[in-house]
Parts: sequence; structure tokens; C-alpha cells
Amino acid sequence: MNLNKLFDTQRLLDARIEKEHPRVEGEDRLAKKILALQVELGELANEQRSWKFWSKDQEPRTKVFDEEYDSIHMESIGLEQKNPLLEEYVDCLHFILSIGLDYKIDIKSIEVQLKDFNKWETVDKQFNYIFHLAGYLPYISQKEVIDKYYVNLFVDFVGLGEMLGFTWEQIETAYYSKNAINHTRQDTGY
Repeated sequence: MNLNKLFDTQRLLDARIEKEHPRVEGEDRLAKKILALQVELGELANEQRSWKFWSKDQEPRTKVFDEEYDSIHMESIGLEQKNPLLEEYVDCLHFILSIGLDYKIDIKSIEVQLKDFNKWETVDKQFNYIFHLAGYLPYISQKEVIDKYYVNLFVDFVGLGEMLGFTWEQIETAYYSKNAINHTRQDTGY
């Protein structure tokens, strides 16, 4: 896991977004990023499905097929397999990295904690704990407490990825792919 490369890659995207979409006076962009993370966590949980006790379909959404089209002729050129669960996971990772940049988190503190992160007994509890950590961040004012909560959020999110069955190689590959898509979106006025 190359945290320096991940944070540097996110830094470039954040700078681009900041340029394309400058902050308005009084805007609390960090609070918006934390809310966006919570929304993406909800989307990730929705794809994971184990918490849907009322449904017989509790299998995670790890494979869907989308028709690809020739962009000029709009003709179908086949099916592309996607992993919605992994896609939502890396959407969350984008916001987690961006929030860490805003808080100026020391990457070494994350690396130290990665050796011993929390994995709750169920994925549902892991999600709940991550929601708790993310939701509490905007209300903390002491830097050392922010750092502690953020590092716990980061490493427990890595633990969630492991619980969901992802390797770090899969996560990094999907992250860089989605990061390129996010740059393309900026090119096209997303």
C-alpha cells in the first residue's frame, strides 16, 4: 500500500476541483466532504446488502454487466463487467483521502495504525463504527483528537475493505481508474 502516492494523486484531483469549482465565501467545504463520505458509505452499504434483514436477497453486488456503446454510432459493442461494491468503496476512499489532506494528517501515523486496526465481528458493526467516526469529525476542534479519529476512520475503512473481500491491489487499481474518470468528468463540465 503506497499511501504517499494515494494522497499525492488525490491532492492533484482536489486542486483541480478547487480550480474548476472555487469555494464561495463562507463555504465549509470540509463539512461537505464529510457529508459526501457519509452518502458514499450509504451507497457502499446498499451494494453490500447484508443488513437488509427483510430481504431474501442479501448478497453483495459484485458483478453487473453494462452494455458498452460505440460513442460515434451508438451501437452496442458488448458487455462490460463492473463491481459496484468495489466502485462504491473507492468513491469513499476518494473522500477519505481528501478529508485527510484538509486535516493535514501525518501519513506515518496511519501507517503505524494499519498494523493493528479494528475489525468488528460483523460487517454491519464495521459500517456503523465508520459512520460514527465520520459523523463525529466535524464537531471536534482539538487537532490531536481530530488526528486520532481520522486515523481510526482510515484504518477501519481499510479493515472494511478486507472484510468485503478486497485486496489492496484491487483497491488501488480501482482507485486510480476512478480517479482518471473523475479528471475526465472535470474535462467535460461534470
